[in-house]
Amino acid sequence: MPVESGSSAASRQAKQKRKSHSLSIRRTNSTEQERTGLQREMLEGQDSKLPLSLRSNLLDLFGQIEREFENLYIENIELRREIETLNDRLTAEGQTIDGGDLTKGALKTKASHSTSQLSQKLKTTYKASTSKIVSSFKATTSRAVCQLIKEYVGHRDGIWDLSVTRTQPVVLGTASADHSAMLWSIETGKCLLKYVGHAGSVNSIKFHPTEQMALTASGDQTAHIWRYMVQLPTPQPVADISTPCDDDIDFSDKDEADGDGEGPNECPSIRMASTTLRSHQGVVIAADWLVGGKQVVTASWDRAANLYDVETSELVHSLTGHDQELTHCCTHPTQRLVVTSSRDTTFRLWDFRDPSIHSVNVFQGHTDTVTSAVFTVGDNVVSGSDDRTVKVWDLKNMRSPIATIRTDSAVNRISVSVSQRIIALPHDNRQVRLFDMSGVRLARLPHSNRQGHRRMVCCSAWCEDNSSCNLFSCGFDRQAIGWNINIPALLQEK
Repeated sequence: MPVESGSSAASRQAKQKRKSHSLSIRRTNSTEQERTGLQREMLEGQDSKLPLSLRSNLLDLFGQIEREFENLYIENIELRREIETLNDRLTAEGQTIDGGDLTKGALKTKASHSTSQLSQKLKTTYKASTSKIVSSFKATTSRAVCQLIKEYVGHRDGIWDLSVTRTQPVVLGTASADHSAMLWSIETGKCLLKYVGHAGSVNSIKFHPTEQMALTASGDQTAHIWRYMVQLPTPQPVADISTPCDDDIDFSDKDEADGDGEGPNECPSIRMASTTLRSHQGVVIAADWLVGGKQVVTASWDRAANLYDVETSELVHSLTGHDQELTHCCTHPTQRLVVTSSRDTTFRLWDFRDPSIHSVNVFQGHTDTVTSAVFTVGDNVVSGSDDRTVKVWDLKNMRSPIATIRTDSAVNRISVSVSQRIIALPHDNRQVRLFDMSGVRLARLPHSNRQGHRRMVCCSAWCEDNSSCNLFSCGFDRQAIGWNINIPALLQEK
């Protein structure tokens, strides 16, 4: 007569336990209506200023929470029993085999592996259940509204950087790997001017604080300053395609077919720079204007940042100390401060407020390339990294960050809204997420195969002086996008 093996017996016991678990769930569901009816009668008998419909909705939500956790509790008990049964069986098998140290070690490893699998299953079930509960609460609260206003298409390669002018007329500037920089009408999406003076990829673009001048950095190892004059066309009506910013909507990740895109129609071009800044021995990856606009700073792959005088084009200071290539540089809007980021996992704060003393502070808060670090209007610095974190620092005490944002993808060139103090995070995974300065997530911009970016998002930039678009993003799908972000005051206060 065949004898039932230990493994088959354990399998049969597990099936019986799962069956009893399903029966217990059916019993729970069978009494659900009675319990709900009793709770509703108690609810009607209580005095409350809340409308009955709202109280009923809250009751339904808390009922869902109770059922989810009840199911989790039952499954947790069953999983623990399975773990105990598995451990007992493995111990029994170990006694029938040679009880040497090697066998015990192998059995211990096998038991640990099986236990970790069951533990992971429990964690996955818990996360899936709690996410449903959180989604139920999100459905009853105010949401941020993200409206895609305009797409700016015309570059023939990926767009590395973008910026908005600080003087009238307010236009959008983009810097592309196709060796050009373009100025766009924010309202119509029409190209107003094209700069083609660089011999390499244009890696960044920044506008003078008071004059109609642009500063671009390039892979040709130079930075150019060039003047522009544009006339804004008549704006056209904008279609309303507002979409709630939602982290729980799953969109298709299918990429649309890439094309060369329609080039800008009758877009005038500039081929000569008014000032060319040389002295770097590598790619100039970023550049920015110091407060007042009389000096500029450039960051390069030669591991140095250079400070230039705009009027004379002379090199004033060479800022050295980084161990690897620089990735970004940024200046303070009101003080003579510069922050540089590098692949050496650090960012450095350079202080030029005292003409006789140029101090530097090194900050090691990340574990991978620091892709950007930017100032806020206040006394904060926000840094982003390939280690998938963004950190907020206080200039008065930068020993440790005051807030840390952890994400699921590398973070590229971030930007901070001056008026709303919201951080926009462009990601390698084609997402753009919004956080407040405390590290609380506010929203995610809509992303699908119909709207949003289809490639890595390289940069974001806020615009404080435009009513229709207040946030811009660009990426390697060769387009820039203008968004209107409306964050309810309730979400910003949380």
